[in-house]
Amino acid sequence: MIEFLLDNFNYWVCVILLLIGLYAMIAKENLIKKILGLNIFSTSVLLFLISLADKEGGASPIIVPGVDVYVNPLPHVLVLTGVVVAVALTALALALTIKIYERYGTLDAEKLMEL
Repeated sequence: MIEFLLDNFNYWVCVILLLIGLYAMIAKENLIKKILGLNIFSTSVLLFLISLADKEGGASPIIVPGVDVYVNPLPHVLVLTGVVVAVALTALALALTIKIYERYGTLDAEKLMEL
């Protein structure tokens, strides 16, 4: 049982980060905390994709004599694209949050829903 947990440690970290991010998005009322939860959630998904791309004994996909097993570069490219999208989404969300605070004077989601 311990070996199973230790062998799949990176997957457990992904699940824990996913749950933390989901909790922050659902339970917190502050918009900044919700944005941070969204970032944690997306980071856990990207970490999961990188964990799936790992190959035991795999090398970079550069043709080198004597290497037979190569790592697929596609998941790494997708994760890099995901990082760019996550940064853009965070910047947009924070800019909107600043405008909401300037207009309404609060970042509490409950109070904003009442307005």
